Amino acid sequence: MAESKRKAYKVTNWAKYNESLVRRGDITMWFDEDVIDQWEHENAATKVGRPFIYSDLAIETMLTLRELFGLPYRQTEGFGRALAKLMDVDVAIPHHTSMQKRAAKLNIAIEVAQAKGPIDVVVDSTGLKVYGEGEWKVRKHGVSKRRTWRKLHLAVDPATHAIVAETLTENSADDGGQVVPLLDQVPIDVEIFYGDGAYDQRKVYDTLADRGIDVIIPPRRNAKIWQHGNTSADPLPRDECVRQIRRDGRKKWKESIGYHRRSLAETAMGRMKTVFGDTLKNRKFANQRTEAALRCKILNLFVALGMPAFLWS
Repeated sequence: MAESKRKAYKVTNWAKYNESLVRRGDITMWFDEDVIDQWEHENAATKVGRPFIYSDLAIETMLTLRELFGLPYRQTEGFGRALAKLMDVDVAIPHHTSMQKRAAKLNIAIEVAQAKGPIDVVVDSTGLKVYGEGEWKVRKHGVSKRRTWRKLHLAVDPATHAIVAETLTENSADDGGQVVPLLDQVPIDVEIFYGDGAYDQRKVYDTLADRGIDVIIPPRRNAKIWQHGNTSADPLPRDECVRQIRRDGRKKWKESIGYHRRSLAETAMGRMKTVFGDTLKNRKFANQRTEAALRCKILNLFVALGMPAFLWS
């Protein structure tokens, strides 16, 4: 019996995609004239204590450089000083303690390009380590009590690969409980919601139904029919999925509804960990939220610069 050949693909826009990869390392894209012009804080609103010296944009720029190059706060300060000197710009660089304190209260907009109409969203979550042993020690000796994780929840637009919403929670947080916070962040109407079996919950279906959003979620393998008996009500879409899976099998059901699009959320998670690793550098939860949001914003800019176009054969 002949072995089936794996599908091969070719990048059809290599020159453009290659240039986008090169531009990701262009420091002037992050530290440009617009940023320098808005470096100092206006202090228009009154506050208790000493007025700010640096604008939120200045702090965000320094934190962005920190994420891009994986630097601690002190090295970020030194990097900023050297950068200002090399670019011959007359700006003072925030002290590392100022960056750390301001990061805890910074509101990061992940900046999603406005779509022309309703979009679909693919939702998933992944773990990011805060501190604890590495993978080898865990396999060898087991997990200790000091091993701590956070859970990053993402909503991705499968048409553009952009992250349209994100939340960071404790590792014990329920995936279904983050559906509302994620949808509240999406700046445009959502047409279809894709999720895995972790979102097969009544509260998730009720939320999506109230918002008029279609659902593509695989019922759990031990799923039961929710709406039993003879009733005049329309059958629940989720129950119809359970019946179809029992009749045709889970694989055929996934193929028939296009469930494969959900894998794009896993692709976004993989892209996140490839660029930034699977560890958060900050120890305080407020700073970790800012760190996660900045990573999403950076990835969105990478996507906007250019993505590969594939031709399968």
